[in-house]
Amino acid sequence: MGSEILLISTDFDGTLVAHDSDPVLDFACMELIAQMKENGAAWAINTGRSVELLESGLLDFDFPVHPDFILTSERDVFRPASNGNGGWEAFGDWNKRVASDHAELFSSAESVLAEVVDFVTQKTGARLIYHANGIEGLIAGDEAEMDRITDFIDRAREKQPKFHYQRNTVYLRFCHTDYHKGAALAELARLINVPRENIFAAGDHYNDLSMLDGRYAAMPACPANAIPQVKAAVGAAGGYVARQSYGAGVGEALLHFTS
Repeated sequence: MGSEILLISTDFDGTLVAHDSDPVLDFACMELIAQMKENGAAWAINTGRSVELLESGLLDFDFPVHPDFILTSERDVFRPASNGNGGWEAFGDWNKRVASDHAELFSSAESVLAEVVDFVTQKTGARLIYHANGIEGLIAGDEAEMDRITDFIDRAREKQPKFHYQRNTVYLRFCHTDYHKGAALAELARLINVPRENIFAAGDHYNDLSMLDGRYAAMPACPANAIPQVKAAVGAAGGYVARQSYGAGVGEALLHFTS
């Protein structure tokens, strides 16, 4: 038996939630997480979804267990709101620092972003996504188109290496290279004083790699449906690649590290 798991960090879509299955949740996995929470572990959902989209997902898929923390948009850290209304509030000043650094980056990387926008609009059928402060990301038509787009961004960002992106299937979000799921997990672990040796993390896609490479979680894992790059990273970090898919694979991995 290895170190005790004190913090569980799981991706949402494609890891716990199996959109193409019925049921979408593995209830044995949910029961195991609930049991581990009762025994003192904290559970954080670490997702590319916004707070609002995650809350709607928890309702839509009728999650029987509530997370202790949520790490959203691949960067922000939230704890339960202190007013007890069931909502979420920023945990510490991390989210403010993240927002400030992103604003500064996008201001300095305008020329690189303009190159990317030109390429996307002229050479692809991808759809750009905007928010109140400008361009947030894009949605490609398929994975092959996304490969072409990320290849272009990787060349363009050589002039501005802090300008980066998070990718999950056909979805992409522009971001600062220092902020990702791994960094958010590290900040949460610092705030609740849990060492790397006691952290379990599970994910399935590109945007999960930063929390599965062994830097922030000593017990990385992935379900059988994870992309090959994730399986390779988990294996290289001495983690566990499950035989089962989605939540069943997460439960399998949790049992592997606790038995």
